[in-house]
Amino acid sequence: MAVDLHRCAVSGDSDDPLVTRVYPAPFRASRTPFQRDRERIVESRAFRRLAGKTQVFTSRASDHFRSRLTHTIEVSQIARDAAAALALNEDLAETLALVHDIGHPPFGHAGERALDRCLQRHGLRFDHNLHALRIVEHFEQRYAAHRGLNLTLGVREGIIKHSRDYKADDHPELSEYFLEWRPPLEAQLIDLADEIAYLTADLDDGVESGLLEIGHVCENVEIVGRCYREVERQHAGVEPKLLFYEALQLMQNTLTDDLIASTRKNVEEIGAESLKEIRAYPKRLALFSPQAEAERLQEKRYLYETLYTCPALENEHDKAEEVVTALFDFWVNDFEELPESYHAEVRTDGLARVVADYIAGMTDSFILLQYAQVKRAIRW
Repeated sequence: MAVDLHRCAVSGDSDDPLVTRVYPAPFRASRTPFQRDRERIVESRAFRRLAGKTQVFTSRASDHFRSRLTHTIEVSQIARDAAAALALNEDLAETLALVHDIGHPPFGHAGERALDRCLQRHGLRFDHNLHALRIVEHFEQRYAAHRGLNLTLGVREGIIKHSRDYKADDHPELSEYFLEWRPPLEAQLIDLADEIAYLTADLDDGVESGLLEIGHVCENVEIVGRCYREVERQHAGVEPKLLFYEALQLMQNTLTDDLIASTRKNVEEIGAESLKEIRAYPKRLALFSPQAEAERLQEKRYLYETLYTCPALENEHDKAEEVVTALFDFWVNDFEELPESYHAEVRTDGLARVVADYIAGMTDSFILLQYAQVKRAIRW
């Protein structure tokens, strides 16, 4: 049975609870609440710092490799495309895509793992989604009347729930974010838009770096090989690198189209006719088809086996762990060396959390500068 997915979308109307903010904000007829959130995010310091944070390769390796910021922009394009095709709230989907990685520390996932291990020694954990919420609610200071960006409830909920579900028993501090419900479809799309973007980009950057070889990729990643053969038939005699670029674009479009079609099919199968029914359903509905999901997993395994864990990148990961761990231990052992603005936070949030907050906000270049200064100061 065909359903009107627009009826399952977040309305964003003035009476929608998801557009409420903690603090009053003046109404602007020229922009929707989620458009205003988008502008607040793009104008934030944390968003600008994404330009200096690793995606896969450090920015020191090449100016052409993706940073967290360029990756984020690519995710936002896919998310808005999918939301538009499904008649969902495009502004909300785009805004959630732009903010989805704002909580990542320097050095990509290697930096996140190192910071999490440091906090575990103090009975704490690092979760980039929860850290992103702390950034937009507390750390960003752009307004005279309050701390934080004062984002809508819908965006704050999507920040923490776009890629995973949290249990109320484990996170009572998140009780206002409807933990018993699934997130709206606009938020559910973000995690898979993220997957599409980085699966495409990491193959691109991997080949550009010389760590991956086009023929090997096509032989071992079924969806890429299929797309490559198709574009090769259309452009006989063109150099392999250009064919590979075309194949990656075709793969991205194929996965995006599959996500759109599969999500629509899943909503139709349960007969959902409202956002409430989407939220109440026990599973997420924004999914790839079984075939696309199998191909996604195959490509992801390939990237882990041939790129993410290759010796060249493992050396970078080891360096990241060394830098993060050393600085964490230094400031935990001598919190007076932290910037004075963080001292008051120690009394309320605890030293280990504050040190992690400070490190997580750094760009790759800034944390390396701090590491060099600390090494000189204590003559390691």
